[in-house]
Amino acid sequence: MNQNHPVPEGKRLSTLFFSMLYISAFTFGGGFVIVTFMKRKFVDQLHWLTEEEMLDLTALAQSSPGAIAVNAAILVGWRAAGFAGMAAAVAGTVLPPVAILSVISLFYAAFASNIYVALVLRGMQAGVAAVILDVVWSLGKGVAKQKSTLDLFIMAAAFAATFLFHVNVIYIILAAALAGVLRAMYQKRKGEQV
Repeated sequence: MNQNHPVPEGKRLSTLFFSMLYISAFTFGGGFVIVTFMKRKFVDQLHWLTEEEMLDLTALAQSSPGAIAVNAAILVGWRAAGFAGMAAAVAGTVLPPVAILSVISLFYAAFASNIYVALVLRGMQAGVAAVILDVVWSLGKGVAKQKSTLDLFIMAAAFAATFLFHVNVIYIILAAALAGVLRAMYQKRKGEQV
């Protein structure tokens, strides 16, 4: 977190709430799209998190049960302002989808058969793909900057497993977690021997 210019707690909570409300209301395509905008807001713009912290929080959000967007909001909110920050970030994240789905449910029959709605959603798929590619690129650059052979191998193996061999993502997450635990145990044992 940026400690040079402390932000009053009330201002931090309102910033969390309205930032997440805005991000959630105007992004389509799921959790990875929202994570991209969260990175831009809380890492690049506000400097409340480092890029490494955001990468770690994204990994935790993806590997935890539930929606990635909500999990990421929980973690970013907690990191930025504790329990109150978590509550503000989650409220800002879930309010837009709840409101939008409530309206859509009232007019479902009209939306379901409307050709213009179908065309708009089809067009949005290309934009979503571009935003997800941006997430992969920016987070992958962070891993590559660390110049860890093991991290690069895990990243390449995870990509190959999911893209080429269609391995279930749960197995990939568990294998990556196991590799991380084994590396931490090895580094701890190596540190004790020195």
